[in-house]
Amino acid sequence: MGETPHDAIDSRLIEDWQRNLPLVSRPFAAIADALEITEASVLERLRALAASGFIARVGGVVRPNTLGASTLAAIAAPPLRIDAVARDLASINGINHVYLRENEWNLWFVVTGPDRNHVDSVLRDVARSTGERVIDLRLERPYHIDLGFKLSERERPRRHADPGMPTAPCGQDFAFARSDRALVQALTEGLAIVPRPFEAVAAALGTNEAAVIERLSALVAAGVVPRIGVIVRHRALGWRSNAMVVWDVEPALIDHAGAALSSVPGINLCYRRRRHARDWPYNLYCMVHARSREEAFEVLQSASQTAGLDGLPRQILFSLRCFKQTGALVQSGREAA
Repeated sequence: MGETPHDAIDSRLIEDWQRNLPLVSRPFAAIADALEITEASVLERLRALAASGFIARVGGVVRPNTLGASTLAAIAAPPLRIDAVARDLASINGINHVYLRENEWNLWFVVTGPDRNHVDSVLRDVARSTGERVIDLRLERPYHIDLGFKLSERERPRRHADPGMPTAPCGQDFAFARSDRALVQALTEGLAIVPRPFEAVAAALGTNEAAVIERLSALVAAGVVPRIGVIVRHRALGWRSNAMVVWDVEPALIDHAGAALSSVPGINLCYRRRRHARDWPYNLYCMVHARSREEAFEVLQSASQTAGLDGLPRQILFSLRCFKQTGALVQSGREAA
């Protein structure tokens, strides 16, 4: 696999369309107009980028604990069993991320499902099948969720931290429709790269294209679907020095620190999670994605100073290997792809 996309148009296609996919009948034609190329060229390029591993899909992400449930979990796998245990985790329906990280708690995974009962059932199955203790680190509050990646030195507007980002469930006054799970599942699995992708979704759901676009617009406006666009594989694009950083912060200070941390360029994710008192006393998390360890430490130093976190207990867990990275499972009986 190459280090960069094929040309400047591919780079723009990836960088400029990681969010805000036009919610119109022919979204790729709208993208083509912006890039001053043909719709056929956009489709061909996206298919090639997917085949070469630069992008995971064209689709959407669902905000955690809105339409379904999710949690971050970890186990301390014995070194000689890491690969086997990771393969077992990756095979489980509802586990959509599995990473090896530099820590005694070395295998980290995200469990998603239509409800908390599904998540709890998966965690019990993991403990039983691996024979290892599982720590369940539930999301308490998101401060910033944005996995967008730049390919060039062009600056793009930085979304300021939103200290009012809601706790789950987001959009609690939003009236969910019965078909929303199936619709969002189609997004997390990925849209067909065809001229009218929403028509294809509508056909699968037994409705019409206009209804799909209207409903997606409502889900985006409510914050349930925070992003629809090109979902990249950041490691394939050169972002290979990635670290989850965690701090132990006093409850009275954590919301201010989380909002400040989120304002720092280079921080892609930031959230508060429940401590696991016995094994994991940390409650403030962020992800740093960088091209080198030196760059990652520079971002972390700036972020720690900005958020007033210097001197607080922390752990830096660089990712060593990705075993699985797919979209969330929100509908029973279907695996997110």
